[in-house]
Amino acid sequence: MILDWIAETLRSSPELAIFLALAIGFWVGSRKFGSFSLGAVTGTLLAGVLIGQLGIVISPQIKSVFFIMFLFAVGFGVGPQFVRGIANNGLPQALFAVVIASLCLVCVYVAAIFSGYGPGMAEGLLAGSQTISASIGLATDAINRSALPPEQIQEQLNAIPVAYAVTYLFGTVGTGWILAFLGPKILRINLEEECQRYEREMNIKPVNGNDETGWHEHIIRAYRLKTLGKFAGKTVFAAEKSAQDRIFLENIRRNGKIISFDENTVLEVGDCIAVSGSHDSLVYWSNHAEEISDRELINIPIETVDVVITNKKLNGQRLGNLAESDYSHGIYINTLHRGSMSVEVPLLSETDIFRGDIVNVTGSRRNIDKLINQIGYADRPTEVTSMVLVGCGIFVGGLIGSIILPVAGIPITVSASGGALISGLILGWLRSVTPKIGNIPNSTVWFMNTVGLNIFIAVVGISAGPTFIKGLHEAGISVFFWGLFASAIPMLFAPLIGKYIFRFDPAINLGCCGGARTSTASVAMVADVAKSNVPMLGYTVPYAVSNTLLTMWGLVIVILLS
Repeated sequence: MILDWIAETLRSSPELAIFLALAIGFWVGSRKFGSFSLGAVTGTLLAGVLIGQLGIVISPQIKSVFFIMFLFAVGFGVGPQFVRGIANNGLPQALFAVVIASLCLVCVYVAAIFSGYGPGMAEGLLAGSQTISASIGLATDAINRSALPPEQIQEQLNAIPVAYAVTYLFGTVGTGWILAFLGPKILRINLEEECQRYEREMNIKPVNGNDETGWHEHIIRAYRLKTLGKFAGKTVFAAEKSAQDRIFLENIRRNGKIISFDENTVLEVGDCIAVSGSHDSLVYWSNHAEEISDRELINIPIETVDVVITNKKLNGQRLGNLAESDYSHGIYINTLHRGSMSVEVPLLSETDIFRGDIVNVTGSRRNIDKLINQIGYADRPTEVTSMVLVGCGIFVGGLIGSIILPVAGIPITVSASGGALISGLILGWLRSVTPKIGNIPNSTVWFMNTVGLNIFIAVVGISAGPTFIKGLHEAGISVFFWGLFASAIPMLFAPLIGKYIFRFDPAINLGCCGGARTSTASVAMVADVAKSNVPMLGYTVPYAVSNTLLTMWGLVIVILLS
């Protein structure tokens, strides 16, 4: 009786069904089955299909609102990398992404032709085998706009989640397995050795001078110089360079007063100095100077902040050059993130940095301000979202995307959703150049991206629930094998294309492949096999380009098969 009451409540209040699907989907998606998890999207889709068996009717406008919000967030996040990938020295990787994304489309199209799939089943095959859930929204718009009879339109829409659910599993696991385990064999390399070789040849070392990690737990301690020679009698610059690790003199007290100083100031016996650095580096000082308690001396405002790199002079420079610059004095680099997935780029001296990258730094407030004035914009934590930027961006992009251009009698449009994606790309790039145009906090981007997509997927699953089982029975097991074909073929050829045509270094080749398939999980598996983050250096540009193209393929596959 309670179950009947819950079912009736869900039918009369369908918004509750959406949140139930989200809760179940995120819970199921986070469960680990060995080293594999379904992920939130697949979990939400399956939960939606299950709940949809109750015959719940939900307005299609709900999924449209959240999907257009999701696409804008995706574009906003990858904008800097997308533009740079096309226009800068990432061009070979961008072209590689175009080739692999096109190969993915061709494989899906071939599978659809040979199996006789309509646009709905083909789109589900594309979204699942390439794990590009975002393409479903554009395909849905395209099918709704098609000239098919209403009953066939609904039939095609119902087929999408069937093919998606069946093919997604291998699309995720298979891609990672092929790249991480078959990839090195295809390239005939020892991936771990290649990454070590790459680090040696590029003279790569962690930018903060530690051989194990780029992260330091930084502290400040006070010392009194008691003897001449080790530190006293040397300039501040020479004293800072005497330690193997990065250390900085933050304050000097002489004759009872805190004095101003520069790198040429000569230290004297009796000086009390405040020194910042890692624990290991300060142990060295403790062995040659007397540690003292001086609260005023070390009472220095310290800040850890994300800085968006906007200075065009730094675009394409090495991270080591940034760390060694005058304006980085007193600054410790903690992390470097890039792209909408906030991929953590290895902190290596030869790592390239680009406009739009976010570098997390720690230092005294005065040194942080000096750094910010030279490299970019302090993206300090805020809970305020620029809804002017979001609202106008989606509105204007949607208007432009809705324009219909007849080509050979065929109405061509990227739709309002596609327009929002393009608008997000442009505004995301523009903010990397001029951050003050508006801010979207990471928490908001996460909500728009993750929750927006999953609400869309939940509605798709709930709406298709009543016909899912029937559709799966009609589609048969063949859709799984076509999904295996569409997932595997591009990834088996991608390493060879990267090696022989684009001449990628073996250490980053497989990272480029994973980025071109927008598969973060696969690159993580590659990095695990390599015991190095070096493959990540090839991930971000292909990811940004392919993420856009594979999403647009949802529209293209419908046009090709309509």
